[in-house]
Amino acid sequence: MLADSISPGALKSEDEHRREICTAGRWIHGRAFVASTDGNISVRLDSRRVLTSPTGISKGLMQPDDLVITDLKGKKLAGRREPSSELAMHLLIYSRRPDVNAVCHAHPPIATAHAASGIPLNKALLSELVIALGCIPVAEYGTPGTPELSESLEPLVQNFDAILMANHGVVTSGADLLTAFYRMETVEHFAQVSLFSEMLGKQVLLSGRDVEKLLTARARYGTVTAATVTPGCPVTSDTEAGASGEPERISVTRAELEALIEEAVRKDRAAR
Repeated sequence: MLADSISPGALKSEDEHRREICTAGRWIHGRAFVASTDGNISVRLDSRRVLTSPTGISKGLMQPDDLVITDLKGKKLAGRREPSSELAMHLLIYSRRPDVNAVCHAHPPIATAHAASGIPLNKALLSELVIALGCIPVAEYGTPGTPELSESLEPLVQNFDAILMANHGVVTSGADLLTAFYRMETVEHFAQVSLFSEMLGKQVLLSGRDVEKLLTARARYGTVTAATVTPGCPVTSDTEAGASGEPERISVTRAELEALIEEAVRKDRAAR
């Protein structure tokens, strides 16, 4: 295996997992998804143990022996450093999702801006996003390093593989570390597309029928995700007006408006 690669699936040794977490840390740091010592990464080693990034270290500078092993309750089992103070949210995801074996938490700027603004990434703008993640909700704010953080995520982790964390960042999960990282990258890419299309002044959403076709295609592409379609998730062209909470707006010309008024007046007079 190349030193700077992460392979999906397959049974791996603890040493391989250590090297791959460090690689993912360099990727996350190199893409400016984190600053300073922010972010955390973990992998489920087996039914009893989790390997996690330590607290207080840049994800771009981690070495394999910096990582920490804990049990599924967060008790440290091995390592010279201390585990991340946000490990509890990783453990929550592992406890609720037996299909998940890796979790990434980072602060990619544009996705985090959406989280800080309370704006979910839930519009059917990109076919790839619908297939990969469905939509990305915003969890309520929870103070980092406290049980509040896990409590805010708990209602969402069962049905979403990527979640925006209000005023905080993003957490993604997957069957392996590569998948969890790819989902983080996908979230930030979609956040950029969403922002740019807003700046251009127009977003053309896929229809509900388009979304149904994409969901059917998931099996063909081998996509495995917890994401399911619910009313308003994702928002389609059919549901956009209702999901926005605003009345539908219709544009008419001055001549058309005058004709409508004249017709209304005529009908009113005829009714008297």
